[in-house]
Amino acid sequence: MSSTIGKILAVTTFGESHGKGVGVVMDGFPAGFPLNEADIQPQLDRRRPGQSKITSSRDEPDRVSILAGVEEGITLGTPIALMVMNQDQRPADYVEMMRIPRPSHADYTYEMKYGIRSRSGGGRASARETVARVAAGAVAEKYLKEIMGIEIVAWVSSVCDIEASDVDMMHLSREVVDRNPVRCPQKEIAVDMIARIEAIRAAGDSTGGVVSCVCRGLPAGLGEPVFDKMEARLAQAMLSIPAAKGFDIGSGFEGTRMTGSRHNDPFIWKDGRLGTKTNYSGGVQGGITNGEPIFFRVAFKPPATIGIPQRTADFSGSETVLETRGRHDPCVVPRAVPIVEAMAALVLADMALLQKTRALRETHRVQQ
Repeated sequence: MSSTIGKILAVTTFGESHGKGVGVVMDGFPAGFPLNEADIQPQLDRRRPGQSKITSSRDEPDRVSILAGVEEGITLGTPIALMVMNQDQRPADYVEMMRIPRPSHADYTYEMKYGIRSRSGGGRASARETVARVAAGAVAEKYLKEIMGIEIVAWVSSVCDIEASDVDMMHLSREVVDRNPVRCPQKEIAVDMIARIEAIRAAGDSTGGVVSCVCRGLPAGLGEPVFDKMEARLAQAMLSIPAAKGFDIGSGFEGTRMTGSRHNDPFIWKDGRLGTKTNYSGGVQGGITNGEPIFFRVAFKPPATIGIPQRTADFSGSETVLETRGRHDPCVVPRAVPIVEAMAALVLADMALLQKTRALRETHRVQQ
């Protein structure tokens, strides 16, 4: 079940980077909900390669098809199957992988685990797999927004050592985020980020960055302690994204430098309900949402595929020099934005349905 996430809303992805296509099955999605391809395609368009000079040049239209679970634009309550066909495969770019495990890729570890691996691209370890996640996430997000009024917005908050620090996350929109190809809402900082990525790409190298995300409009009470705390499920989801190496929520690691008297979030009455004056908790206390916005960050490492020859060893242990071919992002964070949003939507939708199930059970118990 390593390709499945979720308990009530179980989402399973399938497909390899240079196979016929990638897809996803969503089991447990409610019946009677309006859904069609046009609801899903915008997020896939934001994730697709070839968007700008600072992303991969692989030319994939990433057109989604609904294969099952929807009839006449209405969900049936049965498993929803979504499919995106691959059209721009170049297996010949990966001939060297047959004898040389690429540094910091999954070639060696997949070979050790399964005794076999996809020889074209990274297979299941490739970021191509995230097409399926984004498709499913778009479905979950539509449900969260239309049924519960929840909004999810992610943006690039750093590239290499360039950071955006003045972002109004409470009013930030995707339209603002998408105004530049690096998806940083601070225009001046975005210019510097783009220049840095272009310079690093010209040198044949790569760099990392951070994607931040805010989830607004959440009710209090979502989360399943103790092992399925909201932040634990979000961390699992985010760290499952290719190239993700770090996750923090609320104050995160910065909170280690604060005192408890400063870090505590005092309760106040606002907007007709009990809320908190500050939000160092990141919208989660005791693993359960408190009604404040969830705010978290995901750190992404530099892409492992670079244009610089690398001294390494082949599978027999002999020293060699690897000159990598293939089309890859010099920095993944611009295209990781919709992936982070998708994974957040899948976790929140599953948690919301879990809570709905709990409420129904409690209502049934009282009636008895």
